Amino acid sequence: MDIDVVLSSRLNADEICALGLLAESVGIRGVWLSSLIDSHDPYTNMSKLAHKTSTLKLGPIAVNPFDTHPVRMCTSILTLNELASGRAEIIVGGGGEALMALNIPPTKRVRAVRECTEILQKATSAEPIAYDGELYSVNRYHPVWATSPKPAIMIAANKPQMLRMASRVADGIMMSDLPPVIATDAINTIKSHLNAFGRPSDHFRFSNYMAWHVYDDKEKALNEARMWLGYRGLFRRYIITTFLSDDDYDIIEAHRNEIYAMVTKGTHTVPGVPERIMDALVDNICLAGHTSEIDKQIEHLQQIKATGMTEVALELHQDPATSIKLIGEKVVPALQ
Repeated sequence: MDIDVVLSSRLNADEICALGLLAESVGIRGVWLSSLIDSHDPYTNMSKLAHKTSTLKLGPIAVNPFDTHPVRMCTSILTLNELASGRAEIIVGGGGEALMALNIPPTKRVRAVRECTEILQKATSAEPIAYDGELYSVNRYHPVWATSPKPAIMIAANKPQMLRMASRVADGIMMSDLPPVIATDAINTIKSHLNAFGRPSDHFRFSNYMAWHVYDDKEKALNEARMWLGYRGLFRRYIITTFLSDDDYDIIEAHRNEIYAMVTKGTHTVPGVPERIMDALVDNICLAGHTSEIDKQIEHLQQIKATGMTEVALELHQDPATSIKLIGEKVVPALQ
């Protein structure tokens, strides 16, 4: 199983380049750059990294077809792909904080992501694109300059309809925060869909997005993990009830707004949510703890690998350089 890292687009191009070079040097497969409404443009922000690296995969996560037209995505990812000599990749999703900030309703989410992905897949065709979808139409788009190998196009998906659609049109699927038991079921479902669509699963990619909070200060690590829980796979009953009860999940749901607000308030507790629930959430949907306990995190990742996952994307927070070095030294060798 390969290891990717996810960096914040709030870092500048020089910082991204330095971290990406470090990641490449320690055997990390790829760098994903988050796409947030108030951050740098992820494509432009990776241009220096694209020039300086030679094997590292790189691309934005996760862009959506509601605030950016699919053709504009095509131009951006193909430009980055040219700079990277064919190493660019892209994750297409159906939502995100930008839609909430801009008050854009994700109408017909599954179809929108499907049509966007189909347009992206056609973008490197030898012929001009002629696409007439229900939501998007494209005529005479033909980037003849895009001669590098086609970028991999993946879809961010967790729920059944999106998983089925992604199995039909994408090069891979990135799920998020799935514990091993759920990941196993999801991958088996996807493989069944691939078979039904007549697509081999040998080269199809399965990725799991997970948060990495492993530091020399355990209290710092666990508090940071708790603070960011609202942005993990928290509000999905089918995931959380694999290790907590339905009653526990009801407590989580009842405090949804307060859990989301922990990041802006800089806190790691929510009145009314017992510590045992917070601890169980961190243990099961995050990778968090002291550096001396890294074997526990590696064991969790090995369980993820055993599900058939081909890669995992680790979201880094504070001091990403130290995390990259630790991942390269301990995690990459253990998962290869």
